[in-house]
Amino acid sequence: MRRRTLPLLAALAVLPVAAQVQAQAQAQPGNPAPVPSLRRQAVAPLPGGLDQVLVVNDNNPELITAPGILLSSFDGKGRGVSEAHLNVPLSGRFDLFSHHVFAGKPESLDSTLWIAVVAEPRGDKPVALKLLAGSTALSQSLDPTQPGAPFLPLPALLSQGMTPVYAGPGSRVATELLARQRSPVLPQGWTLAPAQLSPLLVLPIPVRGLDPLLNGRNLQLRLQSDGPLSLAVLAAFGPNDQPPPAQTWAALLDGPLSPREHKASPKGAPGPMVYSRVSGVQNGSVWSGRITDPGKPYLSTDRAPISWPIASLERGTLGTAQVQTAALERFYPGTAWAAHGNYGVEYDLSLPLRNTSSRPVSLQLALEAPLKSDQNQAGLRFLTAPSRAVMFRGTVEVSGLDGPAGRPAGRQSFHLVLRHGQQGPALGTVTLAPGAERQLRVRLIYPADATPPQVLSLLPAPAAEPPVKQSPPAPASSQP
Repeated sequence: MRRRTLPLLAALAVLPVAAQVQAQAQAQPGNPAPVPSLRRQAVAPLPGGLDQVLVVNDNNPELITAPGILLSSFDGKGRGVSEAHLNVPLSGRFDLFSHHVFAGKPESLDSTLWIAVVAEPRGDKPVALKLLAGSTALSQSLDPTQPGAPFLPLPALLSQGMTPVYAGPGSRVATELLARQRSPVLPQGWTLAPAQLSPLLVLPIPVRGLDPLLNGRNLQLRLQSDGPLSLAVLAAFGPNDQPPPAQTWAALLDGPLSPREHKASPKGAPGPMVYSRVSGVQNGSVWSGRITDPGKPYLSTDRAPISWPIASLERGTLGTAQVQTAALERFYPGTAWAAHGNYGVEYDLSLPLRNTSSRPVSLQLALEAPLKSDQNQAGLRFLTAPSRAVMFRGTVEVSGLDGPAGRPAGRQSFHLVLRHGQQGPALGTVTLAPGAERQLRVRLIYPADATPPQVLSLLPAPAAEPPVKQSPPAPASSQP
């Protein structure tokens, strides 16, 4: 059998696999480097902060090459490899974010990796576990019972309608969660018997029939339990059409970790930074914020143009010194020491606008992908020519934009594909008379396969161009 290699670059360790491939294409000889330009404006820290909901964040390794424990919150005492367990009890509200890629077995063109989420009560009483919301998707699916989301070449902006729009599994899962949907392949809940390991989900990542032999799965769950429990995510090879038997998961839980990838740079170390990927339990599921003028209950329209970072991170604060990254309660040695990128985190932002001027004002709202920087540049840098590398694929929900007849519109959703250094297309316009007010609300779930940071921007709407005067028609000729 032929062997395949996956083009992973250690220097691009923070990028998803799809973004790495795009970055390589961008760097090929003969592709001229786009020129950066500065847009002078204000850039301010994003108000608000993260809640205290725990998130089991399972993203290292991204590329799974061997079976084993991907992440375990179990107590390691009495288990075969005690250091493979983080010993974090989960109770009440908590989330799961899981994102992995499988490139098949080197000796076979026909293989399936199975991902299992297992749980067990911490105590002698049964635990009821409820799924509040959840979604999962493969990058590529040839099975109609398994939701898939290939990386389609979509325009920068599409309005979400009756037929949902997404590109890639992270985009689909975030879009469905934002729309308050639950994937039909996920049950509504489980009852966990004490002293018994219960598989909650067993999901395939197949590569049979794919070219190239590469597939990925994103899984996100919003959960509520009535008692403490332990949870683990495990990986095993098995038959293509049937999951491994239940005893496989119990045996794996006593075994070692699946090999990690991309060892993280130590916190605060000088030189180039390898963020690595997250394998731990983070603190924070939703960032809620109300964006106003300092000390005021409103946001003045005079503040535009202004932007606020989304998913800002170490060495990528865009001059605000604000790191929004969720802290990790526990994590495995060598993996990311913070949840760089805030994958799966929901941003719920309100903007109570007020026109404090004496003239009508029109503003536009946009999500944008400026060039990453940690320095104050008196603005944001963008590229004057399009880049190939996609930095954000996902859906943004907005309420309060101008609607028909000048009335505020209700909830609208837009799918965005933002490339490196791209000024985002306007999501809509807000037109306010002097003294008028308008409440805007913006929601998004930061999707897997995105590369942080982005910005939410409030910008002056471009002036309407005057109509072109038409020359009067020439008199009709009398000649035949």
